[in-house]
Amino acid sequence: MAEAQQVLRVGIGGPVGSGKTALIEALIPELIARGRTPAVITNDIYTQEDAEHVRRTLAGVLDPARVVGVETGSCPHTAVRDDPTMNLAAGAEMLEEHPDVDTLIYESGGDNLTLTFSPALVDLFLFVLDTAEGDKMPRKRGPGITECDLLVINKIDIAQYVRCDLGIMSSDADRVRSGKPVVLTDCLSGTGIDEVLDYLESRRTGLLVTS
Repeated sequence: MAEAQQVLRVGIGGPVGSGKTALIEALIPELIARGRTPAVITNDIYTQEDAEHVRRTLAGVLDPARVVGVETGSCPHTAVRDDPTMNLAAGAEMLEEHPDVDTLIYESGGDNLTLTFSPALVDLFLFVLDTAEGDKMPRKRGPGITECDLLVINKIDIAQYVRCDLGIMSSDADRVRSGKPVVLTDCLSGTGIDEVLDYLESRRTGLLVTS
């Protein structure tokens, strides 16, 4: 089994439809291109739909065995924040079966702005908003927005069509997060993905130094 300090554990959360799965599907090929060995654990309440979607989309890129779905049976908050036992077990099994994994991504089922991840489960977490939700979203705050390590504002390509002022949304995000990092992305075209990857690598280096 890989030693804990050699595996960067990343949580990705955000409201339904914000682009969490799309972000993962954009990150995985680029992580592999950078010499990383990723695996993915998704969370749905009753189905394996997200896991199956990731397997289909990344067919030929990521071994399907490196994508596992957890059926939480309850609010996603419970499974990734309050009692992450099921996800910890899934992660331990993944690393036992694939000891070369160095980047383990946990995707939470879509939920509201209070979603955070237990530090027992992940080293850092990303929260995804999208412009279709409106430029008001950062002003709503919520711990998902204010406490995440990296806030991702996704679907910047459609901002002009959904009456979202991207400048306002970005500046409000910077303000409510007191300068903590914010990245603007279009996961389908790849815009902003390198910035997300660079952030993950910077955090990986920091973890290795402090471990």
